[in-house]
Formats: sequence, C-alpha cells, structure tokens
Amino acid sequence: MSTVTGDQQYIKASAKYFSVGMAGGGGSMIVGRLDRPGRFDSAISPIVTGHHGSVLDMDWNPFDDQMLATASEDTTIKIWSIPEDWEPQDEHGNAKAGESLTESMADLTGHQKKVTLLRYHPTADGCLLSCSADHTVKIWDVESAAEVSSCEETDTLIQDIVWDYTGDNFAYSSKDKNVRMIDARSNSVANMIEKAHEGAKVVKLSYLGDSGKFMSFGTSRQAAREFKVWDIANLSAPLHTETIDTAAGGLIPLYDVDTQCLYLCGKGDGTVRLYEYEDKAPFIYKLNNAYTSNTPAKGYCMVPKRGLDVAKHETVRLLKVTTSDGVQPLNFFVPRKSHDFQEDINPATASATPAHTFSEWWEGSSKPPVLMSLDPAKPGNGAAATAAAAAPKKKFKSVGLLNKELEAANKKIAVLEAKLREAGIDFPGNGGAVEGGAEDGVEH
Repeated sequence: MSTVTGDQQYIKASAKYFSVGMAGGGGSMIVGRLDRPGRFDSAISPIVTGHHGSVLDMDWNPFDDQMLATASEDTTIKIWSIPEDWEPQDEHGNAKAGESLTESMADLTGHQKKVTLLRYHPTADGCLLSCSADHTVKIWDVESAAEVSSCEETDTLIQDIVWDYTGDNFAYSSKDKNVRMIDARSNSVANMIEKAHEGAKVVKLSYLGDSGKFMSFGTSRQAAREFKVWDIANLSAPLHTETIDTAAGGLIPLYDVDTQCLYLCGKGDGTVRLYEYEDKAPFIYKLNNAYTSNTPAKGYCMVPKRGLDVAKHETVRLLKVTTSDGVQPLNFFVPRKSHDFQEDINPATASATPAHTFSEWWEGSSKPPVLMSLDPAKPGNGAAATAAAAAPKKKFKSVGLLNKELEAANKKIAVLEAKLREAGIDFPGNGGAVEGGAEDGVEH
C-alpha cells in the first residue's frame, strides 16, 4: 500500500470497484473489483499508472462506476476509465495477469503545487472539486477538462473539502482552524465558523443531508478528539459537542444520509464508532454495537448503497485499508427472519442518474440527488431514471489517445487509397490521375 501521509482516506470505492495507492514511485494504483475479492500480485496483476508523483487522493464518479479521478504530487488531476473487462483476480480470487492502464482520458492542470483532495459533485454530471497545497480550491468541468473557478480565501493548508446535499455550496477546513462555507457558483464566502476546534489537529467535515445541519470533527484544547453539530443558519455556537477519546489518530467521518447513521473511524486504531443523528436535541445518540479490531487502519471508505447485498440485509459496507493486511471489507447486517426486501433498513438512495448537467448546474439549477429503490424487484427509480441510467456513458479521450487513433486512421486510409489506385479507381484527392484510366474500361 501507499506510504504517503496526509489528510486523505487512502481508499475510495464505486458500486463496482475500489482503488488504493501503491507504495513506490510513479503514482501507481490498485483498482480491484468488489465482486472479486482475492490476492493481488504486483508482478502480474494489472494496475493503473501514469502520474509522475504519488497519488494523494482519488474519487469515483457517482454517475459512472468506471470513471475515476486521481490527484497527485505532480500537481495534476487525471481522469481514468476502467475497462469493462478489468480483472486483477479471477473467479477463485487468484491473481490474474492483465494489461495495465497507462493512458488517462483527460488531464486537469492548473494547481501550482501538489493536489491533495478530490470530491465529485453529488448531483451534477462531470463536476469535480479539488484542493491543493497552493491554498486554492478549484471547480472543474471534467468534460471540457477546464477549470471554471478558483477559491483563494485562505493562506494556510486546506484539510478537508465537502459538498452540501444538493451541491449548491461546499465547505472547507484549513490549518487556521476556520471552516468556510462557499457559494460554489459565485465563489463567495456564504458562512464561516471561526475556530471550530481549539486543537491543532486536522478538522474534518460532513453535511447532514438536507437537514440544514453540519458536523465538524477535530480536537479540543486538551487534545481530546471530538465532534460538533452546527446549525448552518446560526453558527455562533455548536448545538452539541461530543467528546470521544484522547487517541492521536485523525478522524474519518462516514455519514449515511439514508439512515442518518454516522460511522466514525479513526486512523491508527481499529475501532469504528456508530452514532445516530436526529434533527432535534440532543441530536446525537451513541449506538452500542461499535466495531473493534486489533488491526490498526490507515484509511476507510464507504461503498455506495447500489453495491450492497440487500438480499442479506446488508445496510452498510466499509472498506478498511491497512499497512500490512491489505484491504478488509467491514459488512454491517441487520438480522431479520424474513428474506424479503426490508425498506426500513435500505431506504431509497442516490442513483447513478445525475439530476442535471454541469452547464445546467453552473447556470443556477438546484436539485437534490435522483433517488432509486434498492428493492431488486424495483430496479431504478421510475422509467425516466431507468432510461437515463441505461443510456451510453460519455467517454472522454486524452490528446494522446486521439493522436494514436488519428495515426491509425491515416494508415488505414493510405492502405485503402493504394488499393483503389491498383484497381484503377479514381477518388477525391487523387488529382484525377489513375494508372490505366479509361483504357482499362473503368468508368469515373
């Protein structure tokens, strides 16, 4: 696994794949299939590689399970399309030889220093948020590979970036201990929490769905790990403060907006704490069934609900990446006697259908995520969403790939033109000079 350190999660997942950085130079990544757990062999298994520096963060497109964005120390962001036949392991879990992916679909350039964090937009297709050690947060139009805005409201390192429920605003924390909420389209500060946490360690953030509430995670003046619940309409004081412990590792909050459950993970320890959020005082209720392990974690991520085994009443799946024991899935099940679909534990969730295009969102459209039922008997979320999900995905191609395709096309054209000349057939661009011409009985 990657040896880089920072404020990132180190692992991300779509409903089909997961990705994690590899140790060593070159910015290589392991991309594995969720349905093919097994052993990875760096000597033969295919990898994704192409950066000139280590990969620091990555994010999967919520509307395309095969599209991955990666951020690197080399100051660039690359967009990748994982092939349909990607198989690092066979059906028995054994390492399988394959061709590595080395050509990205697009490169996003504009940051002046290493790019540290990435977040895809939750409702708009092809919109990406990034932050860098150059103290900027940028919004990108992925389809055109263009930067559309750059926020430069701080002169300190940025520690976390998150979108709100509809993606109208984003928030970021920085080393100055302030949390800024930014109107994404006007690029202006809409709100700010000054000194959200008194401690010196990293501050992480999470919006609580469409409740109008917000969470920040950090440390107190006494270095105790804690989190706070805030009302976005009044940020003068937190609604609730929850003290956790005095462990040294940073916190990784994973909030399930569908069930309003918080899975609070810690770097360097093996415990996942569970809390339930309710939109009234005291707001937070600690659940007793926490997950504990003696194996410390380097990072965690949550698998999208579309990738769960709802037939077995799986409600959440976390992926835990460790330093020495690889990637471990943590499956959370609710025991039920009935084998029928249980909508109360698997409510409607965000689908793979965007609510609007990038240009529609940028021009002012504001929509919540398009929801779908997880009931196997009710795929999609209505005829329109089903048709949209079945529509062909947009495929972006890098300049390198386009040049290769153009070169191959030109070679093919040259071969066909030679055959036409041999047959004495004239064609546009041949100048009308054909060996044999009319004497061979060929009409033009």
